[in-house]
Amino acid sequence: MKKKIIILLFFIISMNSVSAETKRIISGNENAKITIIAYESLTCSHCANFHKEVYPRLKKEYIDTGLAKIEFRHFPLDIAALNASKIAQCNKDESLKILESLYSNQQAWVKGSTIDDINNNLKKFLKKEGFEVDFEKCINNKIIEDFVLNDRIEGAKKFKINATPTIIINDKKFEKSLNYKNLKKSLEKLI
Repeated sequence: MKKKIIILLFFIISMNSVSAETKRIISGNENAKITIIAYESLTCSHCANFHKEVYPRLKKEYIDTGLAKIEFRHFPLDIAALNASKIAQCNKDESLKILESLYSNQQAWVKGSTIDDINNNLKKFLKKEGFEVDFEKCINNKIIEDFVLNDRIEGAKKFKINATPTIIINDKKFEKSLNYKNLKKSLEKLI
């Protein structure tokens, strides 16, 4: 009987750690009327531009006011983006800060002729920015890797995503040119 209880407790603890590692990176009110999903790749320059040009205004006018929430989903276009996604996903307490920092400073870490070069630049960048990350543990975490890759698979299957960034608003693919003016028009119709 004791053995069964110990096994059950181990299973429950394992499940809790899995769900903590695979929690969505979200900004905004969990119960907001509008849910925006952003499928992105951390090495995509258009995604970095979205975070510099569109997201700050979106955050100020819709997310911070409680009208909308945004879920950042992984759609890595290459191994460097996959590794960066695993790092952001792994550090759950600072995942949004890491994500924003990686996009804001994309040129500081996305450089090198091999994946080892890029990983070394990513490690140096994270340390310079003050993020405490167990790099090897995060990169080699298969649960997180599966979570990241499943985001990509789901996006391709459910929303026919083939490029980044792709925005989904309340389960409908945003088909217009991705700029703040077009996004605002679509959001205003939902308020």
